[in-house]
Amino acid sequence: MQLRPTPVALALSLAFPLAFAQTPAATNLPTAEAPQPLGELTVSATRTERSIDAVPNTVTVKNRKQLERRDARDLKDLLSEEVDLDVKATAPRFTAAGASTGRPGNEGINIRGLEGNRVLMMVDGIRLPQSYAFGAFASGRADFVDLNSLSSVEVLRGPTSTSYGSDGLAGALSLRTLSPEDLLVDGKTFAGFARLGAASVDNSRQASAAVAFGAGDWSSLLQATVRRGHETKNEGENDARNTNRTKANPADIDSRSVMAKLGYRINANHRLSGTLEHRERKVDTDVLSAITAPPASGTLPTTAVLGLAARDKSERTRASIEHRYEDLNATWLQQATTHLYVQDSETRQFSFEDRNGAADRIRLGTYKERLLGLSSQAQTQLASQRLSYGVDVSRNTIEGVRDGTVPPAGESFPSKPFPDTTYTLAGAFVQDEIEAGDFSIIPALRFEHYQLKPKSSGYSGNAVPLSDHAVTPRVGVIWRAQPSLQPYVQWAQGFRAPAPDQVNSGFENPLQGYRSIANPDLKAEHSTSWELGLRGRFEQVLRWQLSAYDNRYRDFISQEQVSGSLTQADPAIFQYVNLAQARIKGVEARAVWELRPGLSLNAAVAKSRGHSRFNGEKRPLNSVQPLRGQLGVRYESGPWTANASWVHSSGKKPSDIYVAPRTTQYAPSKYDVVDAGGSYRLSPTWTLAAYVTNVFDKKYWRWSDVQGAAANAAGLAVVDAFTAPGRAVQVSLRADF
Repeated sequence: MQLRPTPVALALSLAFPLAFAQTPAATNLPTAEAPQPLGELTVSATRTERSIDAVPNTVTVKNRKQLERRDARDLKDLLSEEVDLDVKATAPRFTAAGASTGRPGNEGINIRGLEGNRVLMMVDGIRLPQSYAFGAFASGRADFVDLNSLSSVEVLRGPTSTSYGSDGLAGALSLRTLSPEDLLVDGKTFAGFARLGAASVDNSRQASAAVAFGAGDWSSLLQATVRRGHETKNEGENDARNTNRTKANPADIDSRSVMAKLGYRINANHRLSGTLEHRERKVDTDVLSAITAPPASGTLPTTAVLGLAARDKSERTRASIEHRYEDLNATWLQQATTHLYVQDSETRQFSFEDRNGAADRIRLGTYKERLLGLSSQAQTQLASQRLSYGVDVSRNTIEGVRDGTVPPAGESFPSKPFPDTTYTLAGAFVQDEIEAGDFSIIPALRFEHYQLKPKSSGYSGNAVPLSDHAVTPRVGVIWRAQPSLQPYVQWAQGFRAPAPDQVNSGFENPLQGYRSIANPDLKAEHSTSWELGLRGRFEQVLRWQLSAYDNRYRDFISQEQVSGSLTQADPAIFQYVNLAQARIKGVEARAVWELRPGLSLNAAVAKSRGHSRFNGEKRPLNSVQPLRGQLGVRYESGPWTANASWVHSSGKKPSDIYVAPRTTQYAPSKYDVVDAGGSYRLSPTWTLAAYVTNVFDKKYWRWSDVQGAAANAAGLAVVDAFTAPGRAVQVSLRADF
């Protein structure tokens, strides 16, 4: 997999004066009484820079200092204290040809009860690869990111289609990588950091470093990370080498990331920058839990599994070039940015299954994406309003292949689960930020066209094209009644275009009597969302926020049996169709209290309820998380920092779980977990930090990690395999220069 940026591609990036960008804009617009920024700044909420207290919805921002303080291994660790967010990571207990349980790693983010590809995930405005699963193959999204390369993390709740187009039905995760300017502060021309770390939860070791240089109009940055570790430990105690095992399966995990940036200031108003980034992650697993348990009597069947070894690799490479223009004294166009990029990603999963008497099996699955895109945005400042407008165009070439030996009856390898498809998105948006006395009014509108163009070559099914468009409006209002009470409301619509494997799903097993077919009439999923809230502050001592939301979704895409009786004479026909409507509503409360300089308390609680409707049947929506609450304390004094956090989660009620016919589902009970950490600055250069998770070694299950775990007699015997890690320690030594 190689990126091949050409001189033509580089020249094109200079040909568009408008641009997508997270370009800084004046935060205080001309008003009678401009709001005083109280918290972090967000760019994802409106694609313009605003305080998180000056947007009509809920946004979480973690800046570089907070990222360094937590020193999380991955997104799951980083977001573990957020009460309305979660990252699914099920214990790996997959098989060679059937189940994919746990194989995707950190699959993706859940925002207020919706997850998967219904949440938009971006790095520097570039979409991360989609998650994809078919049979024993499953590729996640959250492990394509190196947290050490980031300068900020933003999580936006509510539909994001008006700003970014397809996918953000529930919200968006926006990640921004380090730039030379993040390190070259206070007039420095050379700066950087180096960090060594270790974590007991997976016996991992990590080394990360970054250096930045500045010379006249030039600046550059080089950052790299290496992490080597093993399986994430759980609280299982059964070390059996068969399906009864509850300890984590042995694994070796190796990840490497490197990023380089180069910037050049052409003059006072124009700047060019380029980025090259590569990340790869390898996981070698000895899947002991897939080995057939010895029978109570008799001998093992010929198809019994004697061993299963898996070697998985995922990688992402991107190159981008950006042109920024800024002239705050200009009459009409004050800011504009152009971003041109190409990104290649690939997931390869190999399995070798040793069987007792039957032929051994090999499975090799691959999933590839090649994304080309251009984003263009501009800003115009008027007397009491700020206009933002731009276009986004991307073309994603998506491929998948199933290969191996001993294919299922009626199949042959290699085969394509869906045809190679070119997936094009093209959209234009306009947004106005109006300041009228004590009110901020933010209307926005977007038109998006999408097209799926499949290729029939190598595909055994009937490949059908699909194209359509969507219009997604959004309106938000903030009333600065007084500093201690500022109501806000936002109404927004969102959509997600069908994925290539949903439009064209080609699979046939005539001996077992079933097959899947394409659906050229598949419609996009849509959402309509309301968020109503109150926030305020009392001097600089207390900040608080209350919010309630109601998200309604329609045309959910689901694969269903549309005809047939599962016989060779009358095979069952499966097809992705628009069946479901869903609704998620909930409430949240947040507060930060500065008790005295250096000592603060923070608290949050979130409760959601959700259901869906399939063919008139009302079902609980399993992706909705139970009630969660969090209470934290932080102390800073001189070279010392200390913090502790208590997280409470209610149990998942059986009445809130939909269980398909002839299946069962384990329902975890409530839990309380305490984490604590601290750091000490040994000198202006060196800092030593430590963090302890699950301080009291609580045995518990996260709902997001046990979805799909059975509750029957056999399932209960291995449910400990899905427990969260026990007490674990991580330490790091950091040098800043």
